[in-house]
Amino acid sequence: MSGHNKWSTIKHKKGAADAKRGKIFSKIAKEMTIVAKAGGGDPGSNPTLRTLISKAKAVNMPNDNIDRAIKKGTGELAADILEEITYEGYAQGGVGLVVKVLTDNKNRAAAEVRNIFKKSGSDFAGLGSVSRSFERKGTIMIPAADGVTEDGLMEIVLGAGADDLIAEEGGFTVTCQPAAFSEVCAALEAAKIAIDQENSQVGLVALTPVPVSDVAVAKAVNKFIAALEEHDDVQDVYTNMEMDDAVAAQLEDE
Repeated sequence: MSGHNKWSTIKHKKGAADAKRGKIFSKIAKEMTIVAKAGGGDPGSNPTLRTLISKAKAVNMPNDNIDRAIKKGTGELAADILEEITYEGYAQGGVGLVVKVLTDNKNRAAAEVRNIFKKSGSDFAGLGSVSRSFERKGTIMIPAADGVTEDGLMEIVLGAGADDLIAEEGGFTVTCQPAAFSEVCAALEAAKIAIDQENSQVGLVALTPVPVSDVAVAKAVNKFIAALEEHDDVQDVYTNMEMDDAVAAQLEDE
């Protein structure tokens, strides 16, 4: 999810995420299988897989689960054939949603995801109608810590190929081109700077965020997103919602 302060958004979502580890493991495993199939099972030569392994370990995913997911991708273990599908639509307040799905049954997934849209008072939009207002970017989240300064981080990340660094309450957000993501992460790790692996990724970032200053709208959008994220086939939900600080603070207190 996008927000004026990404760290406020992460804090608000973290409690819910902690209660859904099983689903998180399943989603990461599916993505690992796809990535290992495309680029091989050696993390040394597959930087995307290496990043996913770091994310898996950050959420305490068992090593057996990681190994099994990779072996399914390399063909060492039998696996369902997964298809990647994108659905798009709008939530309350004109907020755009892009839903990335990995499924072994696209007809079932389409019907079930559409049903979630319907229950939220929406429906699918034409392919590209929402996603054209997003761009694919790497986002790296760095928690605030003693000794970590904006100037010091700026030198490290820009030197590794990042586009920008934003300081926020709670931490720093680094953005980069997808191809630079692994190098920027490696540079930070070499400098012994902790990365929030769970919330760092290559994904879609809104080009023009939709501001939301109404708490009821923000709650409705969050409920819609939560329902989508509950679905086993949904990997990622991207939104261009940008909550103002007052709304984010109110949601954080609830």
